[in-house]
Amino acid sequence: MTTLPKVNFCGHQISRLIVGGNTVSGTSHFSKEMDMAMEDYFTVQHIKDMLFRCQELGITAMQMRGDKHIMRLIREFRREGGTLNWIAQSAPEMGSFDGNVAAMAAYQPALMFHHGCVTDDLYRAGNFEELTRRLGVMRQTGIPVGLCTHIPEVVEYAQTHKWDIDFYMCSVYNVMVPERQKQVREDGNEDALFVESDIAKMYEAVRGADKPCLVFKILGAMRRCGSRESVAHAFKECFSHIKKDDAVVVGMFPRDMDQVAANVAHVIAAVDA
Repeated sequence: MTTLPKVNFCGHQISRLIVGGNTVSGTSHFSKEMDMAMEDYFTVQHIKDMLFRCQELGITAMQMRGDKHIMRLIREFRREGGTLNWIAQSAPEMGSFDGNVAAMAAYQPALMFHHGCVTDDLYRAGNFEELTRRLGVMRQTGIPVGLCTHIPEVVEYAQTHKWDIDFYMCSVYNVMVPERQKQVREDGNEDALFVESDIAKMYEAVRGADKPCLVFKILGAMRRCGSRESVAHAFKECFSHIKKDDAVVVGMFPRDMDQVAANVAHVIAAVDA
């Protein structure tokens, strides 16, 4: 295989590699210094440059949050010829969830999903009524609806209770464990959130899901990027454990190298393996 593979994902032809939006928004989950480096690098022009590079190499979708900055960026990108499908993530800081959904829908995303940390907070609180209400608000837009989570049991619960969703977005690291979050507050960094034993548990949930999945954090927010070999291993591990109609979302920071090309090559090699 020499080109990036695609799948029919909820009615859209989506590349199995999707560019993620955390880096663009200055969220590294690695260090405050890296957050600032991403904020410094990702001017609007640099973001567009990366997205057009993705488009050039066969990536067909971008996963980004539905805040005002990103929606303005998407408008500009499209006016300049950008064709990447937008996979829209709800943005809790926008205040009204219903208003945020309406604002995102106006930009015609290909897919829309509920923010993972908010999902997990509502799940842990047992507030299933509000969580399913929110999914219903998204359903009313006519756009395919996704549920994002960091907790494998959420996928299993949603399936058992037949929640009205079209896809899952699943983190291979469970960053929502209270004891780990307490350790993060004490340590001043997020290393405690990234526990390798989480990975197999989420892949099991993904394989057992009766809906297609978008898998993310496979590189551990840079913690599995110590060498080209370790990155290649993470991609091969992912594609050997997910379903044929699933895809992976990867944040990219091409300041020092062409990460888009490197990640495309890793996915092609991993799918071929």
